[in-house]
Amino acid sequence: MKKRLHPLIVGILVSLAMKPALAQETDFIAYGFQLEEFEYRWGDGREELAAWNGDAFVGTDEIKLRWLGEGEYDRRASRFETLENRLVLQTPVSDFFDVKGGARLDSPKGRIRWYGVLGLTGLAKQWIEIDADLFVSEIGDVSARLDAEYEMLLTNRLILTPSADINFAFSDDRKMDVGAGLSTVEVGLRLSYDILDRALSPYLGVVWERKFGRTADFAREEEEDVEAWFFTVGMRVLF
Repeated sequence: MKKRLHPLIVGILVSLAMKPALAQETDFIAYGFQLEEFEYRWGDGREELAAWNGDAFVGTDEIKLRWLGEGEYDRRASRFETLENRLVLQTPVSDFFDVKGGARLDSPKGRIRWYGVLGLTGLAKQWIEIDADLFVSEIGDVSARLDAEYEMLLTNRLILTPSADINFAFSDDRKMDVGAGLSTVEVGLRLSYDILDRALSPYLGVVWERKFGRTADFAREEEEDVEAWFFTVGMRVLF
């Protein structure tokens, strides 16, 4: 007489047999690209800037390789005001947050500075998108940044997005025109309209920028403005 396996043992064997198949289904390689901001700015001091903020990723749900880049190009002066690129690895630490670590390269106005990056990104309460980073430069200077953004759905397609970008430095970095303390704040308000299911979203908005403390002092020494308002027109792109 053939012996039957205990139902519990059968269940365990079936579960083990299914695990490789489930892993293949969940650990697929994904990729994407988005330009959160791709815009042209007109300032109250007759400045004209091209600005962008975007990222691309490739990886699985467990670990991703991400590139993040942002910058401002002064069309009248024909130079970069800011230019930053980050390359990080990102992995989940909770249902709503990922930790990330990697390197950052700044090269505004022909200057170059490398940084190590450690950060946290995800959704806070009330569905506010948070991106917090700690940076350590190649010469040992430490700085931090907090980005926050919230999408307010006025209709299914019309979206009002307030945002804030706050930078803080723990020491002076004269070469990069950054002073200790609260260094810069940028606050934006953009009204967008989704054309192709969030793949393309033109928008209008206003942006306020302000330098503070020692960073403002460095700007004054170079006869640069420490505060500016901008009207902006742009397009969000998502692939």
